[in-house]
Amino acid sequence: MKKNILYAQSGGVTPVINATACGVIETARNHRDKIGKVYAGQDGIIGVLKEELIDTSRERKASISALRHTPGGAFGSCRYKLKSIEESKREYERLIEVLRAHNIGYFLYNGGGDSSDTAHKVSQIGKKMGFPVQCIGVPKTIDNDLPITDNCPGFGSVAKYIAVSIMEASLDVESMASSSTKVFVLEVMGRHAGWIAAASGLVAREEGDPPHVILFPEVPFKQREFLKKVKTSVEKYGYCSIVVSEGVRDSKGKFLADAGTRDAFGHAQLGGVAPVVANLVREKLGYKYHWAVSDYLQRSARHLASRVDVDQAYAVGEAAVKFALAGKSGVMPVIKRTSNNPYRWKIEEAQLGRMANREKMMPKSYIASDGMGITPAAKRYLAPLIRGEDYPPYDRDGLPKYVKMKKVLAQKKLPDFEL
Repeated sequence: MKKNILYAQSGGVTPVINATACGVIETARNHRDKIGKVYAGQDGIIGVLKEELIDTSRERKASISALRHTPGGAFGSCRYKLKSIEESKREYERLIEVLRAHNIGYFLYNGGGDSSDTAHKVSQIGKKMGFPVQCIGVPKTIDNDLPITDNCPGFGSVAKYIAVSIMEASLDVESMASSSTKVFVLEVMGRHAGWIAAASGLVAREEGDPPHVILFPEVPFKQREFLKKVKTSVEKYGYCSIVVSEGVRDSKGKFLADAGTRDAFGHAQLGGVAPVVANLVREKLGYKYHWAVSDYLQRSARHLASRVDVDQAYAVGEAAVKFALAGKSGVMPVIKRTSNNPYRWKIEEAQLGRMANREKMMPKSYIASDGMGITPAAKRYLAPLIRGEDYPPYDRDGLPKYVKMKKVLAQKKLPDFEL
């Protein structure tokens, strides 16, 4: 009897996570002789625990194809942390019960480091419970902080959006700087790793180009040096554009924007570092400022996606299915850069155990000597990842034609489960 696939999205979505879903479903449909149905967890792992499985066979071919250019998480995602097998034994056993009840032989979990850990544990407990399931992690994170893989699907499009945003906003600020705003601060995501902030540095091609200051989580914030650079930029260029990672910390390791709360994964909830930095500029230097937080805009801007990113997102979904069909388990498809000029890449595999709960920070060689910019080496790494355009189709009303899934649920076979 042919086994079914269960696919689930996890954590914060990206501009291209649905392209990965498209890769999974289309590849599975091309192997109907070996694979039964593809189910998707409604709202990620929460839907799996509640036995709310979306039957993707009820979706039209054109709708699945349109996932490639649609942002958001088409089947729903969540932040729900499964702890150790001992602490969350009840949830893990429930997962296996659901997999068994729906004849699922392949579990594809699309997420970051925490998700890799969950997929790895599901694989382990499945063996213990006599229902071995092939678990494949599928990489996704805009933070670009997964180890081993050269880069993460989702990052390239966010990097492109941030670079374009600071370029355009800086032209605006510069045009009014003589009589109005002199300092613009853009806050971007990046709790521990400054990859997204670094991407803004691609805009600086000549002397005086923005951003004039980039603040990274990897570099402790030094107020005196920061203010000096802001003042110098305003005096020299007439204005100063600043990009700051949400996870910037002071010399004692405390987040500048720590709101004092935690999310489901135990991560600090950050309350906004842009106004903190902007107010510091006003208090110490007296400059008029504006600040903005890119927030959800950066991770949903499919209209400005990188073609490289879209292609890679689809490729890891496709590879995940092929890995499963090849009998692999406890692995993740990763991207290996084979050439920088011309840019070339391929898909390889990595063990989930090496990916789980590990973060890849910006290397020191990518950060300028003053800690507030990027180096030529960083530009060589980043530049290929934002290349190419992959615009969604547009309707007559001028808006993108995005798709919504029917989300028809499979019939439940088990008792209800309380989370």
